[in-house]
Amino acid sequence: MNFELTKEQEMTRKMVRDFAENVIQPRAIDIDINSKFPEDIFKEIGKLGLLGIPFPEEYGGAGGDTITYALAVEEIGRVCGSTGLSYAAAVSLGASPIYYFGTEEQKQEFLVPLAKGEGLASFGLTEPNAGSDAGGTQTRAELIGDEYIINGEKCWITNAEYARSITVTAVSGKREDGKNIISAFIVPRDTPGLKINSNYDKMGVRGSNTSEIILEDVKVPKENILGDPKKGFGQFLYTLDGGRISIAALGVGIAQASLDRALAYAKERKQFGQPISNFQAIQFKLADMAMEVELARNMVFKAAWLKDQGKPFTKESAYAKLFASETAFRSANQAIQIHGGYGYMREYEVERYLRDAKLLEIGEGTSEIQRLVIARKLGC
Repeated sequence: MNFELTKEQEMTRKMVRDFAENVIQPRAIDIDINSKFPEDIFKEIGKLGLLGIPFPEEYGGAGGDTITYALAVEEIGRVCGSTGLSYAAAVSLGASPIYYFGTEEQKQEFLVPLAKGEGLASFGLTEPNAGSDAGGTQTRAELIGDEYIINGEKCWITNAEYARSITVTAVSGKREDGKNIISAFIVPRDTPGLKINSNYDKMGVRGSNTSEIILEDVKVPKENILGDPKKGFGQFLYTLDGGRISIAALGVGIAQASLDRALAYAKERKQFGQPISNFQAIQFKLADMAMEVELARNMVFKAAWLKDQGKPFTKESAYAKLFASETAFRSANQAIQIHGGYGYMREYEVERYLRDAKLLEIGEGTSEIQRLVIARKLGC
């Protein structure tokens, strides 16, 4: 086993870290307070080629691997959970399904601009009555002539307001056993009948755009169906497996930031005539945080490596997402505790880490769903 990063991976991590610390970090508090999606920052992210890291050069990407992409998510998430979430969703949920399942024509039309950083993409799966039960999708797509007409509603969709295209799931027919056929459709942002509202007032990741999508007689050509019309459900499960790696990487970033802030503060803060880092109660908290961050990061790397090798990674991505998201929450909570009253104040930022981390235990499959996925893979 070789746990060393390649030179290319190290270079990408350093480049993203420098950008994150110099460009994103100074604005992180304002992004959170104002719930403002940093559109200009994403234009810079696009120019740096970060939106195309895991896609081949022939489609405008950087030809990188999943590990390199996970490193980028971690470094961005370390300074701003909002920006990290939108970045992760744009690549793993927005663009990746088109790369995995799209036709050559779809890749040229929709993926190439995304990989080049000329825009963002979004993935519309969740509905008011279909969250963990994704099979309960109620949005409908009916083929009439050469067009699909889509009607339905999606909620809590990341990046929708700023997306060039949105891939939405919809029931397109019935299987022989009577169950619904769920297909995925690429819907350009400017399609008539597509309405997007961004009125959510969120607890955390407040600068990441989250929208409600309403589709009223939205017409798309039949060529916009993504992949096998009858395998849409399996396709988005594979998409979610990959997305869980990126959410895990985001969790590692938030956990690392929590550890960094807590350690620095513990060395500076003096009580009873000495730094609180001298007290065993604080040392044990920091030791546990450091251990869990490293374990979470290694789990992300393993899941990403398996994916890059073309090996099964469903269980490992669930491991990574579950452990890293809960590690992020625990680490942020401990960072607040170590800061004491100061940790409750916005200017010290650790309270934001806690609010941002909570979403990671919910989105991309709740912690409970991850445990269910793992149990099934164990043969339960």
